[in-house]
Amino acid sequence: MPFQGFELPDELTLLRDTVRAFVQREVVAAERSLRWDEVTLREEQVRELQGKARAAGLWCFEVPQEYGGGGLNTFEHSVVLEEAVQHRTGLFEAAGGAFGRTPPNVLLAGAQEQVRRYVIPSVAEARRWFVAITEPSGGSDPARAIQTRAVRDGDDWVLNGRKLFSTGADRAQHGIVYARTDVGKGREGISAFIIDSGTPGMEVRPVHVIRDRWTTEITFDDCRVPAEQMLGAPGQGFALAQKWLVHGRVSIAAQSIGVASKALAMATEYAKQRETFGAPLATRQAVQWMLADSAVELRASRWLTWDAAWRDVEGREARYHASMAKLLATEASYRVVDRSIQVHGGVGLTREMPLEGWLRALRVWLVGEGPSEVHRMVIARDLLSGNVPA
Repeated sequence: MPFQGFELPDELTLLRDTVRAFVQREVVAAERSLRWDEVTLREEQVRELQGKARAAGLWCFEVPQEYGGGGLNTFEHSVVLEEAVQHRTGLFEAAGGAFGRTPPNVLLAGAQEQVRRYVIPSVAEARRWFVAITEPSGGSDPARAIQTRAVRDGDDWVLNGRKLFSTGADRAQHGIVYARTDVGKGREGISAFIIDSGTPGMEVRPVHVIRDRWTTEITFDDCRVPAEQMLGAPGQGFALAQKWLVHGRVSIAAQSIGVASKALAMATEYAKQRETFGAPLATRQAVQWMLADSAVELRASRWLTWDAAWRDVEGREARYHASMAKLLATEASYRVVDRSIQVHGGVGLTREMPLEGWLRALRVWLVGEGPSEVHRMVIARDLLSGNVPA
């Protein structure tokens, strides 16, 4: 069992505390040199931090140990990830990539040669990856929305189509692209491909969104991908993507809770120090209730997230619980950061503080990885059908 009665094992507690100390000692210190308009750590800073993280044994937490990672399971990773993002640029990339960069988990289901060629060097070199699944026609129902086509031509598959909101495609070395290989089938007609950035016929352009870090649109125009770079068999792409839904939703929930916890700590400390009309803000009932509501919501979000992660580790059905965790954690964290801004007043709105940037980043997560309405639909569907997992 990853935990009993929500008491963390000593080893996991030690790892969590080690990550917390590293973030505060190394990452936060590096961020102090950034200008207000710099939204990510500089490359030279990241390289220096990566060296320190490797030396401390803090590298690619969730990658299996046989591939050079830490081998953490879903539950352990959610605990650690909550700490890793508690800094200014944390919601863009935990510690700026200081702890390494995990390749898309679907690669672990690839052929042995694909793992050798892509997974192992990606872990060793902290290579960047992107995932291209959403299209301009829609993202909440990719089984129907995916129109990008892949047609077999000799030893290659030829891709044509457009992908939207593929974060990091302009900086990545590789990516996973989902395309339709059989138009006569629904989910069973979607396949997944490994593609190297810069492949002829692939064009990437930035798409600026509400958060500081932009995303991208990718256009494929007769883009040829060798047949051996298909993941799994033709038509297995959607099944591979579905396999990792719980992991993605739990990760987003954990990261949301992490920055919101930091925001609550900042609001609590500020309320004790800031005086208005001759008394600290902390004596005002309106402020006290904002802090109390935030603490309750974050604790409930953490328990739901841990529960979903634990179920995944135990091999139990966890998609229902992961939807609940992602829904509550993202919405609650958005409210918590918003309240922290309110407690800080005008200074909370400035870019000299991380709060407004976190708020905008969290707003994206109310849509990304399934919008709140879709998760409510999933939860209601299971409730109404009587299929709620025990």
